[in-house]
Amino acid sequence: MRRFTQFYVNGNWIDPVTPNSFDVTNPADETIAGVISLGSKSDVDKAVVAARNAFTPFSRFSRQERLELLESILITYNKYYDEIALAISDEMGAPLSFSIEDQASCGTGHLQAAINALKNFQFEENNGNTRVYKEPIGVCAFITPWNWPINQITCKVAPAIATGCTMLLKPSEIAPFSAYLFS
Repeated sequence: MRRFTQFYVNGNWIDPVTPNSFDVTNPADETIAGVISLGSKSDVDKAVVAARNAFTPFSRFSRQERLELLESILITYNKYYDEIALAISDEMGAPLSFSIEDQASCGTGHLQAAINALKNFQFEENNGNTRVYKEPIGVCAFITPWNWPINQITCKVAPAIATGCTMLLKPSEIAPFSAYLFS
């Protein structure tokens, strides 16, 4: 049984301000697949402060630094691909073959798409007499659904990293395992 009772904040696993355990049920067989902690307002506040503090230095990362980070994430994702697929099966009750072939593969696709887009993205361009600058906007807050968990995580997180934004990710409490592994 999986046990994920900490939150990933500012590069560290931390305990919740107020522990609030939640059983995650595998809908395929209705067994308890694991336990997580639900976050509180205080946990969100801590994460927002950390993401905001990280934003200024991270937003100044060069294109090359962001590419290297995304490529590193993709390598790590592929290293744990089978474990991610199994987690998806456990959290949403999907057959393992579906998790391997369709669910987990979305993650690699979104990460690679962000890498490809970033390689040639024009952060500055002329538009008539106007110069347009595309800059990181700030801290992004992402909430993901239960039914395509890693797909929605990677299609939000990868572009945020590519553009230099920090983020908070709140996965569905009924399908949280792949988010923990992605962290």
